[in-house]
Amino acid sequence: MLNGYLRNQCYKETIELFELMGASDWGFDSYSCNFVLKACMELEDYERGREVIKRAVDHRVDGDKFLGSSMINFFMKFGDFDSARRVFNQMISRDVVCWNSMIGGYVKGCYYVAAFDLFLEMILCGVRPSAITMVSLVQACGGMRDLELGKRVHGLVLVFGLGTDVLVHTALIDMYSKLGEYERARSVFDIMPAKTLVSWNVIISGYVQNCLVYEAFDLFQKLVLAGGGFDSGTIISLLQSCAQVADLESGKVLHGYIFRKGLDINVILCTALVDLYSKCGALKEATFMFDRMKNRNVITWTAMLVGLAQNGHAEDAIRLFGKMQEEGVTANSTTLVSLVHCCAHLGSLKKGRSVHARLLRYGYAFDVVNRTALIDMYAKCGNINYAERVFEDVSFFKDVISWNSMITGYGMHGQGHKALNLYRRMLEEGLKPNKTTFVSLLSACSHSGLVDQGRSLFLSMESDHNIRANEKHYACYVDLLSRAGHIKEAEVLIKQMPFQSSREVFEALLNGCRMHKNIDIGIKAADYLLSLDATNPGIYIMLSNIYAEARRWDAVDHIRGLMRGRGLKKTPGYSLIEVGKQLHAFFAGEDSHPNSVEIDRILENLKSELEALGYVPDTSCVLRDVDEAMKIKSLWRHSERLAIAFGLLHTPAGSLIRISKNLRVCGDCHTVTKYISNVVEREIIVRDANRFHHFVDGKCSCNDYW
Repeated sequence: MLNGYLRNQCYKETIELFELMGASDWGFDSYSCNFVLKACMELEDYERGREVIKRAVDHRVDGDKFLGSSMINFFMKFGDFDSARRVFNQMISRDVVCWNSMIGGYVKGCYYVAAFDLFLEMILCGVRPSAITMVSLVQACGGMRDLELGKRVHGLVLVFGLGTDVLVHTALIDMYSKLGEYERARSVFDIMPAKTLVSWNVIISGYVQNCLVYEAFDLFQKLVLAGGGFDSGTIISLLQSCAQVADLESGKVLHGYIFRKGLDINVILCTALVDLYSKCGALKEATFMFDRMKNRNVITWTAMLVGLAQNGHAEDAIRLFGKMQEEGVTANSTTLVSLVHCCAHLGSLKKGRSVHARLLRYGYAFDVVNRTALIDMYAKCGNINYAERVFEDVSFFKDVISWNSMITGYGMHGQGHKALNLYRRMLEEGLKPNKTTFVSLLSACSHSGLVDQGRSLFLSMESDHNIRANEKHYACYVDLLSRAGHIKEAEVLIKQMPFQSSREVFEALLNGCRMHKNIDIGIKAADYLLSLDATNPGIYIMLSNIYAEARRWDAVDHIRGLMRGRGLKKTPGYSLIEVGKQLHAFFAGEDSHPNSVEIDRILENLKSELEALGYVPDTSCVLRDVDEAMKIKSLWRHSERLAIAFGLLHTPAGSLIRISKNLRVCGDCHTVTKYISNVVEREIIVRDANRFHHFVDGKCSCNDYW
């Protein structure tokens, strides 16, 4: 009866019947305890299971080797390795099943050395290993990432005559795949005398793990042609492969397979579809799949949230996290680190701090990946001091990515000398810089005007660190030279590049030409960029601005006419400010905000005060052919001024104001913000498309170099 309840998954009834047996004259034996112990394992009832084991010991029915194996499995399931070992040591008779229970338990608990020690003890005791023994040892080699040990265990498989066992073969395929030895995995698969669907799924999954997408699909085709069926596990691996290379069309074909073959639409399969569509940028399809799922786990929510974040919908991702909380789903590390990146993108310091608190609460804040994300977030939210605090925490094991992130943060905030000092510290501590390190350093030098230091770093890459400069390094170096006005030198450098010039390099040159009003080289750079991509509105805008600053209005009209003819539009300028728990967006020229009247009044008062202090509008920043009055009016409707006025209206006197802007700050707004910081006695931090500006007491951290 107990066995019947257990087989029909009536676990509570199994335990109740056992209690009834114990209270009656029937008593119980080792088989009864074995059945009820398995029921306790299914219900994850550790305390009840311990009571059953205590009764078995008290009634001296625990000597049976089958019950002994169940007791070991029970303790291993709950991570009580010491109790499992005590049971094992006290067993009078131990067969291979008992040894396998202990070895398998150690492997599942990642106690790999203990598993191999016990295996040696087993051999010395004269017990011949079974296929299950070898499967556990193969899995241990995969967990230890030890290829040489894995090869030795493979040899033992052959020595013990288990070379034809399908379970052992499948475990070997999985191990070799995880260790990057996909050719060995394939050779094991090819010699298998009988291949199960599990074997096919493991080799296909192995190819996907090793980024061999087309080979995985080729195997799938062979499986289908051989008349073998496939299940949701097969499709999940293939969906993951499509997601890796953003192959939306193949993913849709697989989605069609799912419905035509009537596969089990489980939560894992649906999550794989959400992940696929998200990574392919098909958010409409991803959202459709997500919304119609009846059961969603934390992985599903995270896949949707990451998809929104990676496709530029950071605010939607944060709103989705709110819904996730409402449904009582506990976030995991991946969920939270994705939110950290969202907060960094939005420049939302308050939300970022809130996510940091959650990382601490759940114990995820000590992971190197998460801490690096926090450094990046605090830097991008304008709080470089807090980024420093996270970085300098003595408990933080810092890898090269962490150092790079802090160097990048210093660069964004115009603290080039700090970035260089940190690089020297990094070398002193024995860390080897990588390609990204030099991208961060050259960018930091560019934002701080450290031309000589940048030159020295660029030359030291290959000579001192054997790192060959790539397109990103050249783009940063060209940007450094161009910003500093060395346009000719930058042009010569581009001609000497050992590979075809990239878009990034010429964009850096074009930006320098705009800053220093070099029309001739600017036109050549723009022409080259347009030959690469004639649909990029940013190139037309930059070229138009070069002409406008030179007052070549006929050329400006021509460029804008080309844009209209090709259906291209300028990206509207906007600024974000966080007040309370809400982000407020202001667009240039906007007058529809609920607080527009108050904002206009504040700006008018500021304009009067600033003019009294000597401010004169720089109308050269208005790149339109209109009269002076219209130019001045246009300047005072720039998005960052609207956001600053809103901040003055809704934040306490003396408090810091943070603004995020999607475009570069114009010269006049930069001057005005310096004046405002002095008049209202507030620090104002503005993050524009290039860097951070810290305005305090009428001065900016960039020293007017941006």
